[in-house]
Amino acid sequence: MAKNAAAKAKGTEHPDYHFIKVVMTDGSEYTTRSTYGKEGDTLNLDIDPLTHPAWTGGEQKMLDRGGRVSRFNSRFGSLSFGKK
Repeated sequence: MAKNAAAKAKGTEHPDYHFIKVVMTDGSEYTTRSTYGKEGDTLNLDIDPLTHPAWTGGEQKMLDRGGRVSRFNSRFGSLSFGKK
């Protein structure tokens, strides 16, 4: 194992930060420092704060696969946990 590789394995060497271009889903872009790829690379985002429901407040639907939700509601739906 080379000396440089051993330093990386021990975590004593810092990661290589460089500038990359980040492209959002709407086409807007910005430059930031990152360890992603190499200098000048482009990172195209599939999900970003402009489109993801976690940031936009979009609707979320609960899927009932195999009747699990309805089975849970039939067993425990009548219980009250002190919230009113």
